Amino acid sequence: MVLIRFFCFFWLVIIHLQSVAQPRYRTAPGDPNGIDKWYMGRQIAHVMSHYGIPWLERAERQDEEDTDLLLRNLGLKDGIQVADIGAGSGYHSVRIARRIGSGRVYAVDVSPEMVDHLNDRLKRESIRNVSCVLGSEAAIPLKDRSIDLILMVDVYHEFSHPYEMAQAMRRILRDDGRICLVEFRGEDASVPIKTIHKMTEAQAVREFEASGFELERNISNLPWQHCLMFRKRSSK
Repeated sequence: MVLIRFFCFFWLVIIHLQSVAQPRYRTAPGDPNGIDKWYMGRQIAHVMSHYGIPWLERAERQDEEDTDLLLRNLGLKDGIQVADIGAGSGYHSVRIARRIGSGRVYAVDVSPEMVDHLNDRLKRESIRNVSCVLGSEAAIPLKDRSIDLILMVDVYHEFSHPYEMAQAMRRILRDDGRICLVEFRGEDASVPIKTIHKMTEAQAVREFEASGFELERNISNLPWQHCLMFRKRSSK
């Protein structure tokens, strides 16, 4: 019995040392449109700055991405609490706010310029149920278990700390809450977006499973993008 316990302890030590020896991220060159940081075999893309606001607000976005259909996919209800992570110019935040009545949207972004831009718009349009939140690369300054729905549109692939951000999302999400991850389809060469700004369903599932989530379904009805619905993995 003592020998068995010794070997069990020995293997636990080996496993621990292996986890310490294998960093979560690796550094290596790759696509010039990305940073030299990789996560689970995927190179992380550069973050879009506030200079990309005209592209986010382009007139043809509705036709290219069918953003109205995306909002229908979300199953929005009066009173829900929504976190739009990487909200940017607030393109989706404002549209969601108009559909959730007494609910609230927390528009989170790491760019002070994006946050200022959206705050100005909210004042001009007298939109009172959107709160702009300046976040960081590895944390989301919202309360634990306060959010019913997290939305990320074409932004997760730019997170410099995707694991830490997924853990932050797990913390703020209610136990019955959902994450909607929208990313341009990496499996589809016909989608006219740079490869580094796309993700495959398999890669997204791999990364979110590593953070304690499970795929509920892929609502595959958007022209160019995946619409992946995740929930916290059951403890059963």
